[in-house]
Amino acid sequence: MQYARLGDSGLRVSRVVLGCMSYGEPGQGSHPWTLDFDSTRPFLRQAIEAGITTFDTANVYSAGSSEDYLGRLLPEFARREELVIATKVHGRMGPGPNGSGLSRGAILTQVDDSLRRLRTDYIDLYQIHRYDPEVPIEETMEALHDVVRTGKVRYLGASSMAAWQFAQAQYVADLNGWTRFVSMQPQYSLIMREEEREMLPFCRDQGVGVMPWSPLARGRLTRDWDAETPRTSGDDFGRTLYTQAEDADRRVAQAVAEVAAERGVPRAQVALAWVLAQPAVTAPIVGATKPGHLDDAVTAVELELTREELDRLEKHYVPHRPVGY
Repeated sequence: MQYARLGDSGLRVSRVVLGCMSYGEPGQGSHPWTLDFDSTRPFLRQAIEAGITTFDTANVYSAGSSEDYLGRLLPEFARREELVIATKVHGRMGPGPNGSGLSRGAILTQVDDSLRRLRTDYIDLYQIHRYDPEVPIEETMEALHDVVRTGKVRYLGASSMAAWQFAQAQYVADLNGWTRFVSMQPQYSLIMREEEREMLPFCRDQGVGVMPWSPLARGRLTRDWDAETPRTSGDDFGRTLYTQAEDADRRVAQAVAEVAAERGVPRAQVALAWVLAQPAVTAPIVGATKPGHLDDAVTAVELELTREELDRLEKHYVPHRPVGY
């Protein structure tokens, strides 16, 4: 495994991040395909034994049970100081008008709840899951700065918003002497490259690390286009992501299959190697529900694609309307 600084910060992360949305109490929240506690354990062990040190979750994943699983299981395999634990805040965690969002009250309540579920004194990377247009950005950024000052959080990150919104948040932090975001978590893959227009150049210019989510396009780049999995039938959000340019996306997926066949490697390794080769990317976030998923992710770190292969993978892409914000 390789490791890299997250942007210009001093935080070092593994070049593959294990995304933990797949782990949580089945039937809780909106993810019926998640793995239960005992099924989660071997994946965390395998990740740590492979050198993965960075784990990404969110308070909303399986109604908090994803965080709970990490808090109970990670101490079995590693010391706390060896790990980078990232979680997120924004989604609905309770009833009423203050049960979600990025108000001061929501942030201060949810950070304590996440710490309790994770069984830790601090969160390495605390990320806003989405932008909240209902709350003044000054209120959000000051509250986030306060949780850093108290020691509950060490670094701040953001996810999936317009580049102007991210720039606004950074400007407000700078103007007031508050803590900046050190990372951005955008949707980014061979069939969703819209962040190359503004967000990724802004992150490179500002020294912000990039940890893409869905780098395999919810698995579409790893299998035949029309193949079904248990997750595809239960992933309502995922079904909204790849519906705009299906003919072009199929051609991209076919290019991945062809390059993988020529290399004699699984398609997932090729698709991840492309993401890892992008200059703005620090570490993609990869989910794993089968042991081979982690094997492919770790091996992809060492797979170097030629310029000709990169061109073949990129040439069929067409513009998409950004989704997932």
